[in-house]
Amino acid sequence: MQEPSATRRNPAQAMFDDDRASQALGIELLDVGSGTARARMTITETMVNGHGIAHGGYLFLLADTTFACACNSHGPTTVAARADVTFVRPARLGDELTASAVERTRFGRSGIYDVSVHRGEELIAEFRGHSRSIGAKPAGESEGETR
Repeated sequence: MQEPSATRRNPAQAMFDDDRASQALGIELLDVGSGTARARMTITETMVNGHGIAHGGYLFLLADTTFACACNSHGPTTVAARADVTFVRPARLGDELTASAVERTRFGRSGIYDVSVHRGEELIAEFRGHSRSIGAKPAGESEGETR
């Protein structure tokens, strides 16, 4: 039975709802639109490295989760083909970080997305992700559903 489109969950929200790794780290999906997403995470004691700053892997993970939501907002299951991050400033214990993703282009089964991570107005990191649609059904969509 096909679910009415008005009540069908956004595929990115459905994917995030099943993302136990991001949720375990306290990442909150703030909003998702067509090719965009925003997420938030607070740096906890277990995310701080030996230099007393946030481990870069956690900053990458916040940006990567936000990228995943933006590129999966269109429907077909989409994964990262590659990504890189530039760390601009350190984040510290207790910092609340917000990541904002925007689609730059989609072509064929590929896409390019930029994600900026901020602490308030201050830029912490820039991330660029390249996506690849693998064509599987989006999370939360059963075999009988169509778009």
